[in-house]
Amino acid sequence: MAEKEYILLNRVNSPADLKKLKVDELPAYCDELRRYIIECCAVNPGHLASSLGAVELAVAIHYVYDTPYDKLVWDVGHQAYAHKIITGRREAFVTNRKLDGISGFPRMCESEYDAFGGGHASVSISAAFGMAKAAELQGERRKVVAVIGDGAMTGGLAFEGLNNAGDDKNCDLLVILNDNNMAIDEPTGALGHYLVRVATSKFYNRVKNSLWHFLRHTPAILRMCRKAGNAVKQGLLQNSNLFESLNFRYFGRIDGHDVRELVRVLTDLREIGGPKLLHVMTVKGKGYAPAEHHQAEWHAPGRFDPSTGVRLAGKAADRYQDVFGQTLLDLARLDSRVVGITPAMPSGCSMCILMEKMPERCFDVGIAEGHAVTFSAGLAAAGMVPFCNIYSSFMQRAYDNIIHDVAIQNLHVVLCLDRGGLVGEDGATHHGVFDLAYLCCIPNLVVAAPMNELELRNMMYTALQGDMPFAIRYPRGAGAGVKWRSEPFELLPAGKGRKLRDGSETAVVTIGTVGNFAAEAIARAAAEGKADAAHYDLRFAKPLDEQLLHEIGRNFRRVITVEDGILRGGVGEAVTAFFNAHGYDVAVRSLGIDDRFVEHGTPAQLYALCGYDAEGIYRELARH
Repeated sequence: MAEKEYILLNRVNSPADLKKLKVDELPAYCDELRRYIIECCAVNPGHLASSLGAVELAVAIHYVYDTPYDKLVWDVGHQAYAHKIITGRREAFVTNRKLDGISGFPRMCESEYDAFGGGHASVSISAAFGMAKAAELQGERRKVVAVIGDGAMTGGLAFEGLNNAGDDKNCDLLVILNDNNMAIDEPTGALGHYLVRVATSKFYNRVKNSLWHFLRHTPAILRMCRKAGNAVKQGLLQNSNLFESLNFRYFGRIDGHDVRELVRVLTDLREIGGPKLLHVMTVKGKGYAPAEHHQAEWHAPGRFDPSTGVRLAGKAADRYQDVFGQTLLDLARLDSRVVGITPAMPSGCSMCILMEKMPERCFDVGIAEGHAVTFSAGLAAAGMVPFCNIYSSFMQRAYDNIIHDVAIQNLHVVLCLDRGGLVGEDGATHHGVFDLAYLCCIPNLVVAAPMNELELRNMMYTALQGDMPFAIRYPRGAGAGVKWRSEPFELLPAGKGRKLRDGSETAVVTIGTVGNFAAEAIARAAAEGKADAAHYDLRFAKPLDEQLLHEIGRNFRRVITVEDGILRGGVGEAVTAFFNAHGYDVAVRSLGIDDRFVEHGTPAQLYALCGYDAEGIYRELARH
């Protein structure tokens, strides 16, 4: 798309520039902004559909509010691309999610307009309420706006924030519910059905909006109605509103793609104090037909031809998530106790395979990771075998549930942590690098990590055969190309590793898929005469294979451990502690992630940056 076509877009490098446009120019500006997002994401993939649906919303908020003095908090920043472009990052947007480029999510260290970082769902209301209280305590008149999607509203933290903020009549907070009837997949649960009822209650919304429009011009009656509270709302309107029950004044629903109307409504709401909620209806993927018609697939579509909508993804090996999904279906056919649980990620983790074939055996609980784990514990306590699949970085939100509800009670729950290790372009909020460290310290829990697709399949089978909590972590993306479909299941003894290659000088000890990097590096070092290394695949981070470690301690003075995770508290430290406890004179060098948060970039770039790709392992082998 030629630069000259962006007549209005090129004039806006800040919200101050945006305010120079006339209201009647805003629709054309939104069209150009939307086209620019499509053009950039076609060649530099990102979260497309969510941001397309929030273009007018971002424009209207920055047009009405005085950002960055007024605070704008985005819940899950994948809807915030328009926000980034408006706030001085239009030219930098071509580097979105690239190494050393801007982040795909709001980050406080990136821009003063990013009032709060947002990579995980449901955080916006609590954070925004904190900002609103800070403004009150500091005597500031700043406004605070939180934008939350309907999917994120299913998270418990969102309700905790609503409950707390609604109890504070002095809280000057606007929550905008961006309701597109889609999270990543279609929403689930009672709240989704409730929002449909609220959105389609024409009488309630017409009378409610007319009432408040009239009352804001009659302060005396307004004060009387405030005192009357829910009695007025329910008596006059014959309807109860969840948000008003939490003391949020509800406004809506309005068309989230009518930028002129958004500006008018937000201008009115800016002058109204107290906790308020504006219900905005949008379309995920708005303005780009392929994304509108296939919203889940276009959440993060990869590269595509913007003129045809043809996605350009190349052919790759089976993804680990698909190995999980197919294997779960196979296990469910073998054992009637098997059920699947996912917090709103059936397509992302491929549990949709089971959901399609056996919908009664699969449960999407919404964006509620803690509930997913405790719900799984309840299923296990009643004799089922739940496979609870949660992305590694999101499982952090359910840590207490793992300890208190699963491990202490020694329940047969299988925790499947997708996206373990470095995930790439989503960056620090999504890297699953802490799981080995935070899981291995929990009693009663077996922790496993497969080296390839077949290993994942067999670990799931092994977990089913046991009777205790079992966690399996595996990475994002394509596997190693190992044949696994329709292969017979093999029971793997819990806590037993394997030796993959003999060697005389150095022992390389790996856990998980980084073992494939190590195998490549060891073969190269041997071929070039740099090192003669043995290779041991632990398979299990907990319990460790003590027999295998004794063998290493007796026969090698030099050991290299490799893990796709944080080193502090990780597997390398556990192996080193074992050698020290048993008096082995072994020099251990651990490769993994040191004490820092890793930025965004391609997985290959990040593995190299952290020094444990094949090249990094080879360099360590050659250094002696």
